[in-house]
Amino acid sequence: MFCAMANVRLVDADQAPLLARPYYERGDPGPIVAALAQVPEVLEACLPFLGVVYGRSAVPARRKELVALRTSALLRCRYCVEAHTVVALDAGVSPAEVRALLGLEPTEAVFADPAELTLLAWVDAVAGGVGPVDPSLRAGLAGHFDDYEVVELTLLAGATLMLNRFCTALELPTSPETLRRLAAAGVAGAVR
Repeated sequence: MFCAMANVRLVDADQAPLLARPYYERGDPGPIVAALAQVPEVLEACLPFLGVVYGRSAVPARRKELVALRTSALLRCRYCVEAHTVVALDAGVSPAEVRALLGLEPTEAVFADPAELTLLAWVDAVAGGVGPVDPSLRAGLAGHFDDYEVVELTLLAGATLMLNRFCTALELPTSPETLRRLAAAGVAGAVR
């Protein structure tokens, strides 16, 4: 399955409980599923929710990945940063933008779109802050996004926060293929 060891046993297909088996039908489902398979009742509730939150919607994939990658970078979740970097690159985020999302370059020097800069400020407040979000940030976000987008993007940040803590606490391993893609894009090892 994966080279590195997680803090919990990652369930293999031949050991998967009955409720978890559908997630293994196409092969290795990845370490999040393999860890959640320890508690198949949670897996059954969690995966459909995550599929909706991270899946296709009226919000463009690029914007969703800006939120997921920035949130993961703020929490320094190695697994999520590595996984979402690959997805972000596939969604049209440039390597320079990835470096800015990771905090290696100033976002203002790389991102020109005022809506994306406002979204990143919102993510910084939601994922990196404590307590209420500054009303001026909410007002700024409302100037660029409809309410349904604000709700979806905020929920995405929250779901990413949850997964970041899960993946970091359990030290989930990154697949060799993801590591190869990161190296090819010149962004391997950005967060450790």
